[in-house]
Amino acid sequence: QVQLVESGGGLVEPAGSLRLACVTSGFTFSQYAMTWCRQAPGKEREWVAGIDDDGSSRSYKDSVKGRFTISRDNARNTVYLQMNSLKPEDTAVYYCSVDLGRAYYWGQGTQVTVSS
Repeated sequence: QVQLVESGGGLVEPAGSLRLACVTSGFTFSQYAMTWCRQAPGKEREWVAGIDDDGSSRSYKDSVKGRFTISRDNARNTVYLQMNSLKPEDTAVYYCSVDLGRAYYWGQGTQVTVSS
């Protein structure tokens, strides 16, 4: 079955960095675009970044442009989110997701907390 497993979250001070990873299985990873989303307490889930199937096209939410980088390793079925210059407002549970056409799949999420 389709599985997405995020890791790499944690507690970091403002201006710090984290690298999230999402390992996938159960579908042909190299054929699908991938996205990262996040959900802060009391707020709706929001899209953060996306990457196409071969990594040639990437897009970002305005508030993370220049600070976050999405990438993928199709040999490892893994998508990454490098987060630099983190701010308290980046605090959220981060999810990777994929739209397989027949259904949309999410991981369980990884908590990112930015605080001094």
